Amino acid sequence: MFEDLHTARSLADTLQAVADGMVNGLGYKLACVNLVRPDGDLVIASLAGNSATEAQISGRVGSRASWDRRLSMGEAWGDLRFIPHTEGWVLDEDDVPQWYTEGPAPHSEDEWHPSDRLFAPMYTPGVSDGSRGELLGVLSVDQPRNGRRPGPEQYEALQSYAFQAAIAISGARLRGNMQRALVRLEREQQALRASEESFRQSFEFAPSGMAIAEMGGDQHGRILRTNDALCRLLGRPASAMRRYSFSDLVHPEDIGTLLRTSAEGGRAELRLGRRDGTYVWVSLRNSVVADAADGPRFLLTHVEDIEERKLRELQLAHRASHDSLTGLPNSAELRSRLSSRLCPHPPTSGQGAVESPETAREGGRGSADHPAAYVPSQHGQEQGLDFQDEPRLHDTFEQHVHTIAPDSEPDATAKGLAVLFCDLDGFKSVNNRFGHNAGDGVLIEVARRLSRQVRDGDTVARLGGDQFVVLANGLGLADAQDLAVRLRGEIIQPFRVDEHAVRVGISIGIEWAHCGMTADEVLHSADQHMYVAKRSQNTSISGP
Repeated sequence: MFEDLHTARSLADTLQAVADGMVNGLGYKLACVNLVRPDGDLVIASLAGNSATEAQISGRVGSRASWDRRLSMGEAWGDLRFIPHTEGWVLDEDDVPQWYTEGPAPHSEDEWHPSDRLFAPMYTPGVSDGSRGELLGVLSVDQPRNGRRPGPEQYEALQSYAFQAAIAISGARLRGNMQRALVRLEREQQALRASEESFRQSFEFAPSGMAIAEMGGDQHGRILRTNDALCRLLGRPASAMRRYSFSDLVHPEDIGTLLRTSAEGGRAELRLGRRDGTYVWVSLRNSVVADAADGPRFLLTHVEDIEERKLRELQLAHRASHDSLTGLPNSAELRSRLSSRLCPHPPTSGQGAVESPETAREGGRGSADHPAAYVPSQHGQEQGLDFQDEPRLHDTFEQHVHTIAPDSEPDATAKGLAVLFCDLDGFKSVNNRFGHNAGDGVLIEVARRLSRQVRDGDTVARLGGDQFVVLANGLGLADAQDLAVRLRGEIIQPFRVDEHAVRVGISIGIEWAHCGMTADEVLHSADQHMYVAKRSQNTSISGP
């Protein structure tokens, strides 16, 4: 009988085995198992001995308060409760589901009455100090087969059976919970495997570049995994990519942009190095992923090729700041570059005086040098120096160094920013004689010749018409005069126009830019010196 309790596979089978055991093994005609639900009430979970009664009350619920009342009434034998018909009539109207048996009234006190009740509470096993555990359920029996009230032996058998039934039901519940947990775990593992496979396919076959890198520790930023798209973009095999971090691949001028990009949700546009030594513009988008809830975190980086868009942007910016005919910086760019070297406060403590950034900012001008020109290559690299869309205030300088004018003595050693205002002489006759196309050709050649005579970092700009301006920093008085002579020597050489050799002259006015002046004031002063040179019969060069 006890073996049947512990061999049942499910909780439902165990509950039915408990009810069947009371009918078949303990000698009662009718028995049921009332099981405590999570809310504390008791439900009729199984019944044996009468199929009609089973259909009528199976699954019905009685309140915990009503059951507590029953288990405190009548005669106690151990944990059992026998409520004789003389007391049980008060329970006829409570909410505990019950059945009614018909039969004659007993002739003696030891006979079973149809309204007698016998309950065997079941408590959770495993309490070490011998006290009761929590109420697990109640066994109800009716109509002993011998027709008599149970005696001590029957009571002891029922209590032992209730104890074994509690163990069997607890074990069945535990097995059921374990089975459900295993099923749930298997489903979660299947979902995880499906998610990992979905991520792997999305990662591997994404049309744009993807990379996973370490976060934290000594190897922070080291690339662990890349997809084919990123390998193709950079021309590097996956095995080689694992030797790098993005800081190893980024263009030196973009390293600051990379370091300022946050790990979670960070975005940046920068250049990454290809295997052939060229660089490609990309957009980086970062996010943080983890292997598990408390597992290590990794950096997932999405790399999008924006080379074409970036080149278009740079070309548009170049067109906006450069002369369409000669490719030289235009008037607006010239003024921007000149303004970047000037602040509204003249030096107060000698040559090259240093001023705080806050003071220099009041004039809205920074101190970054500008390059001569920008020409994009087919790989998106910049030939010569970098192009900047607009000057940025004190990108690399913590203090503003004043721009000063050299002393007027011929042997002065001070250096300054020379502004050479150039105006062609005789250019109008070229236009009139050979046409505007020929004149444009002369202007293009003039731009080339002027650019050949300046250093990297100097600026040659076209103001418009036949006027050009050269900015040359770090020159003394004699240096500026030498530069003007070289420029004039280049320009007076013949030009070939329609198989004809034509000549133009050039008048050059020199001015020294210094803090306390605006760009327009510097250019106006240089322009005035140029007109002095143009009117002079002895020289075509004039300065302060």
